[in-house]
Amino acid sequence: MPPPPPGPERDEYFMRLALDEARRAAELGEVPVGAVVYRLEDGQVMATAHNLRENDADPTAHAEVIALREAARQRGVWRLETCGLAVTLEPCPMCAGAIVNARIGELIYGAADPKMGCVDTLHHLCAEPRFNHRLTHRSGILADECSQVLKDFFAARRGKGSAPDKPRPRPAD
Repeated sequence: MPPPPPGPERDEYFMRLALDEARRAAELGEVPVGAVVYRLEDGQVMATAHNLRENDADPTAHAEVIALREAARQRGVWRLETCGLAVTLEPCPMCAGAIVNARIGELIYGAADPKMGCVDTLHHLCAEPRFNHRLTHRSGILADECSQVLKDFFAARRGKGSAPDKPRPRPAD
């Protein structure tokens, strides 16, 4: 089924795909964040991804970065100005930087991230006037559902609301 024409329904369509990816991440024990890259002209999905930091032992394996890499690989170019990105959680500084560097045309995201969000919350990297690329973005798309997936994941890790995780010992260098 093709996506609806541009507008709120289209944003929700892509966010639901990203939520599916976030749930896949949770099943793998990853922080449940999902991302979808799509063509702006016709809504064709170019790439979907979810966090894989734990499984890949890769600090850069955020859903956004994986999806951007796959979309660029498919297109054969790193410039993705004719593409949009939907992600369930406001991008962190690394991902916001990758989004700007990929020249993404538009970004939509679900839940705000008070600890690491660098699109609207802590910084405004996607609209930074000193950068050579800026992009439009919309936030709060299915925000409650995106937040709930994260809350459920962390509650389950804590044993359904019991005491928070104990700090893990740092591995020796």
